[in-house]
Amino acid sequence: MLTLLILVAGLWAGLQNSLAGGGSFITLPALILSGMSPLAANITSTVALFPGQVTSGIAGRSLVSGVGKLPFWVLFVVSIFGGALGGLLLLNTPSDVFARLVPWLVLFATAVFAWGSFFRKAGDSSVHLGPVSAAVVQFLIAIYGGYFGGGIGFLMMAALAMAGLSTRIAAATKNALAGVMNASAVVLFVTSPQVYWYQACVLGGGAIVGGLCGSWALHRVNEKMLRLAVVCLGVLLTVGLFTKPI
Repeated sequence: MLTLLILVAGLWAGLQNSLAGGGSFITLPALILSGMSPLAANITSTVALFPGQVTSGIAGRSLVSGVGKLPFWVLFVVSIFGGALGGLLLLNTPSDVFARLVPWLVLFATAVFAWGSFFRKAGDSSVHLGPVSAAVVQFLIAIYGGYFGGGIGFLMMAALAMAGLSTRIAAATKNALAGVMNASAVVLFVTSPQVYWYQACVLGGGAIVGGLCGSWALHRVNEKMLRLAVVCLGVLLTVGLFTKPI
């Protein structure tokens, strides 16, 4: 029964990430319900969803771009180091401390997702990021991504848009950088005893199939309703975590 729960969560997360992002809102509670600590669930989810992120990044590689005078390789490097730093911070965070942080992290991720889905105007460049500022912001996002990761897609989309990229180019670049920052974290996580490999394989397999289904469903599903469902799930999860800490 738990295996089926994790498989369905993987399918949903893969579909969700392909269409709107926010797959970790699905995988984190599913893994916690299977008996993992929040720390183990977060690490296992990161490892399991990584192959799908790589696939998305490769699929859009022809659109990947730097920002202005800042070449892509600089964003690549800062994402590697930021993701590794975030991963190291996570591995050195005691499980009980992380459990207390999870409600706040989920709350932040839900707020970012809601803002990116319903309140951020496409192409909004009222604040412009120069090359140095863009690199610093990407480094900070990468640290957060390696540590928790919820909402990084919208954080990067906002930063890349403010740095001058069009929505389509920003989306492709965001997908590539998400894979890069999580790659450095995954390298650290694969030797961690906090990774539940059986669950990670089941979840990852489901996510890959879900991602393929997402590609087919991209023009057949109401994305706004899907995003609304993710926000509602995030709110419910946040309330549940605050009222009944794990």
